[in-house]
Amino acid sequence: MPLFLSAYTNKVDKKGRVSVPASFRAELEQLGQNGFVAFPHTEDPCIEGWDRGRIGELAEAMDQFSPMSEEHKALGYLLGRSRELPFDPEGRIVLPANLIAQAGINDMALFIGRGKSFQIWSPERYEEFEERIKPNAAIVARAISLGRQRNGGAGE
Repeated sequence: MPLFLSAYTNKVDKKGRVSVPASFRAELEQLGQNGFVAFPHTEDPCIEGWDRGRIGELAEAMDQFSPMSEEHKALGYLLGRSRELPFDPEGRIVLPANLIAQAGINDMALFIGRGKSFQIWSPERYEEFEERIKPNAAIVARAISLGRQRNGGAGE
């Protein structure tokens, strides 16, 4: 399972090419993947980056719902908007125009590690998001405590 951590800001050229952080590429390459799957976040102005295995789990989950259900339709919509983005020899990807527009990315892209996945933001939009969502210490402590309870006290 990949582990994407930290934040990196990289320049986006006129063709939409941007270098993927070396640590993110290394996590994906350990899985034998030369790229990742990108799709627009459903609520925030950013791009989600997932490995093929994780997006495959989403596709599998779709089968648990009736083809006529709202859940099935929503997952199908998400998969239909997903794009595979391979690395070029320099470790760059080409961000599709629709994803650039949705995320409001101009000349810089901010890669944010989210554990099993990562996001790509406009640095300005992420700053606004961070001000809104900045967790307080009590919320973080509860989340860590719940994680430990689910994992049988691991990490204590």
